[in-house]
Amino acid sequence: MIDDIAQHLGEKAAYYLDHVCKAVPRHTLHLPGPDVVDRIYAQTDRSVPVLRNLQALVGSGRLGGTGYVSILPVDQGIEHSAGASFAPNPIYFDPENIVKLALEAGCNGVASTLGVLGAVARKYAHKIPFILKLNHNELLSLPAKADQIMFAQVEQAFDMGCAAVGATVYFGAPESTRQIQEVSHAFRRAHELGMATILWCYTRNPAFVKDGVDYHTAADLTGQANHLGVTIQADIIKQKLPTTNGGYTAIKFGKTDPRVYSQLTTAHPIDLCRYQVLNCYAGRMGLINSGGPSGGATDMAEAVMTAVVNKRAGGMGLISGRKAFQRPMEDGVRLLHAIMDVYLCKDVTVA
Repeated sequence: MIDDIAQHLGEKAAYYLDHVCKAVPRHTLHLPGPDVVDRIYAQTDRSVPVLRNLQALVGSGRLGGTGYVSILPVDQGIEHSAGASFAPNPIYFDPENIVKLALEAGCNGVASTLGVLGAVARKYAHKIPFILKLNHNELLSLPAKADQIMFAQVEQAFDMGCAAVGATVYFGAPESTRQIQEVSHAFRRAHELGMATILWCYTRNPAFVKDGVDYHTAADLTGQANHLGVTIQADIIKQKLPTTNGGYTAIKFGKTDPRVYSQLTTAHPIDLCRYQVLNCYAGRMGLINSGGPSGGATDMAEAVMTAVVNKRAGGMGLISGRKAFQRPMEDGVRLLHAIMDVYLCKDVTVA
C-alpha cells in the first residue's frame, strides 16, 4: 500500500512521507484513533446521543474503527449550480446516485442538502450516516454575493434520521457576524437533539488577496477560523488545506505573534496543516481537510497528497466531493479508496 501512495506522490514522496514536525511535536496533540470518542469526545459536555452519533460516523465504512473519516460532500448543486456541478456526470442529478457513490466507496458519511437527503432518506438513512448541510451560498442572484443563508432547519435533519448537521461560516466576511450567530444557535439545537456538528470554516474577504497573493488559505487565517469554529462547538472542523502563511502580517490587520511564524510553523505543508490542527483545541476537535476542485488528470495525486498531509499533520480525515462525483462512478470509488488507503496504511504515520 505504501508503494502505491509513494507512486502517487511521485518525486515528492520523501518530502511528504519522511518529514518530521518539530515546531509542534505530535506528543502535544490529541490524535485520532479507534478510541477517539471515548478518549476525547466523552470528556466534553456532549450528550449520550451526540456521542452515539459521533461513534456512528467514525465507526462506519472502510475506515470504521480507525478514528479517521472519509466523507462525501455534495452540496455543489446549490453552491455552484447543478449544471456546473453535474453536467460532467449527469447521473448525479439523481440524489440516489450521490448516496450510492458514498455507499459503494465505503465512506463514513454523506453530506448534502435537505432536498437531496430528504429524497432518499427512508431508503438510506439507516445504511449510512446522513449529514444535512443547513446553509448554502445561493449564486442565482445578480449581482452575485458571497453569503451563506439557511436553507433548512435542524429539526428537519433530526426528522430524517441524520447523524450530524453541517454549516458554513465565511469568517472575515461582512456577513460573518450574522452567520456565526445563526450557526451557533443551530449547533446548540443539534446537540440538544443528539446530532453531531461539522463546520465548514472558510475565510472570505476581498482584502485577503494582497499583492497578488491569496491569503484565504493562509495557515494563520484558516487556523484562527478553526479556533472560532470550535468555540461555537463544532465537533469536527472542515478546512481547506493551507497553501501559504502570513496573512495577518501581509494584510496588516488583527492580532498575531511573531512566534506563530518563527516557532509554531514552517513553510512545509504538513507544518502549516498542523497549525490548523493546533487551533482545533490541539486536536480535541477533529480536522478534516477539503479535497478541492476537480482538475482532471491530477485529481488522484492531489487527493492522495492532501490525505497524507492531513494524516501526518494530525488531522481526522478528508471530505472530497467534486474529485469523486465529476467522473464515472467506478472511477470516483477508486479515487475515494485511494484516499482511504492513506488512513489505513500504518506506514503513513503522524509526523
